[in-house]
Amino acid sequence: MITLADLKRLLNAGAGARIDVLSPALATPERIARGLASLANAKGGVLIVDVQAGQNRRASAIDPAELRDRAMQALLMTEPPLIVPLPYFLPAEPDAAPQALIVEVPDGLPHVYGLDGRYVTRNGARIVALPGRALRELILARSDDAREWEAKCPPGSSKDDLDWARAESYAAGAHSVNEPTVEDVLLRRGCIVMAGRRVRPTYAGLLLFGRQPQRWVRGAEVMAVRFNGASMDDVFTRQTIGGTLPDQIRRAELFISENLSRRARVGNWRRSDDPPYPPGVLREAIVNAIAHRDYRLIGNQIHLLIFSDRVQVRSPGKLPGHVTLKNLLHERYSRNEAIVQVLADMGFIERLGYGIDRMLRAMKEAGHPAPQFEETDGGFSVTLPGKPTAHPADEAAGAAALPQTAQQQRAEKMLDYLRAHGRITNREYQELCPDVSAESLRRDFVELVEAGVILRIGDKKGTYYILK
Repeated sequence: MITLADLKRLLNAGAGARIDVLSPALATPERIARGLASLANAKGGVLIVDVQAGQNRRASAIDPAELRDRAMQALLMTEPPLIVPLPYFLPAEPDAAPQALIVEVPDGLPHVYGLDGRYVTRNGARIVALPGRALRELILARSDDAREWEAKCPPGSSKDDLDWARAESYAAGAHSVNEPTVEDVLLRRGCIVMAGRRVRPTYAGLLLFGRQPQRWVRGAEVMAVRFNGASMDDVFTRQTIGGTLPDQIRRAELFISENLSRRARVGNWRRSDDPPYPPGVLREAIVNAIAHRDYRLIGNQIHLLIFSDRVQVRSPGKLPGHVTLKNLLHERYSRNEAIVQVLADMGFIERLGYGIDRMLRAMKEAGHPAPQFEETDGGFSVTLPGKPTAHPADEAAGAAALPQTAQQQRAEKMLDYLRAHGRITNREYQELCPDVSAESLRRDFVELVEAGVILRIGDKKGTYYILK
C-alpha cells in the first residue's frame, strides 16, 4: 500500500511506464480496465484516479463509493479477470475526504490479459497494442508449460539424432550403480523418453547431445562479437557459435580468451598475465545464459558482446518463474532443469544456484564495479564493467595481498609436479586433484597454455604438457 507521500510524488511525476493517472470523469470501467491490462501485460505499476482534481472542478459529481464500484467492475472485465489487491482510497481514514483511488498491479502476474479480444501494454505514458511477435513471446513467457518444454520430443526426432559417443562419455562419469546403461542415465536426466520400446530424444537431450541441435531448436546458439571501442561500430570481429550446449560454452570461452587483451608481466621464472576480469566471472555469465535462456523463443540468439570497457551477455527470455531483479540474489528457480543438471554433472556449474553471488563477490574483490543486471522487453542482460585503470605500483601491492584462488592452488600443484617430473598428462593431473571436475581441469590446461606457462605436446590420448 502506498502512502500519501508516495501519492504526491507519483502525481507530480505524472503518467509513465508504471503509472496511469485518470480524472474521475475519464475513469469509466472500460478505461480503468484498459489501463490495468496495460500495466499487467508490462511490468506492473499503479493506477490512480485523482479524486481531488475532480473535486476542485465539480464537487457534486463524485461519489467515492460509485467510483470504487467502477474499479471493481474493471477488474472483472479483463480476460482472465485480474486478481490484484483491492482498490483503496487515500487517505485511508474513514472520516477524511478521499484524495485518490488507488489500484496496484503487481509485477510478474501469471497471465496475458485481454480486453474485448485486444491486448495492450505500456509505451511510456501511452497505452499501445501489443505487436504480434511481442504478444506471442509474452504468452510463451507466462504459459504454464514453461518448465515442461525441454521434456517434450520434437516431431520427427529419433534416437539416431543423438551423438551416442558424447552421451557415453558423459554417462561414464555421471551414472551410479542404479543407472547401469547410457540409456538409463539419459532417461533419469530427462534427455530421452521411452515411447513403448522406442527411445525418443527430448529437446534437452538434443541440445546437450544432438548431432545437429540447431536443426531442432533454431537460434540455439551464441552470437559473439568484439568491437574495437566502447560502442557498436562498423569495425568488429564476429563469430556464430553453434553445436551442443557444452561445445558452445567451450567455444565462447575460447572467443573471449582470443579477443580480450591481457597485460603481460614477467616475474621470477615465469610469465604471468593480468586477466582483465576475475577468473571464472565471464564463464559464469556465459554458462548462466546458456543454462537458463528461454529456448522456446526460436530464432533468437544469446549475444556475447565485448567492448573496450565492458562485456555484455544478453539472453532471450525474461527472468523465469517468480524471480525478479529485486530477489535475483536470494531466489532460485530453474527454467531448464534437465539442462542445468547435466551441465552441473559435467562441471560447468560447480555450485548449483549460487553463480551470481560468486560473480558479485569476485568482481568486488578484484576492484571492478558491480555487475549490472537488466530485464528488457527481449530478455535479460548482464553487463560486466572493466576494471578502472590503476597505477602499476598499486596493482602490484593489491595482487600481493589477495589470497590464492582454488584454481591458482591447483596450478601451483601442476607446476610443482612439472618441475619434479618434467611432464604431466591429463590423468596425472586428475590424480593430483581427485575432487575437481574434469571440465575444470581441462580449463586449467587451456588457460595455462594461453598464458604461455606450459606447452601442449602431442594429440588426443598421447597429449602431455611441459613447462615453456
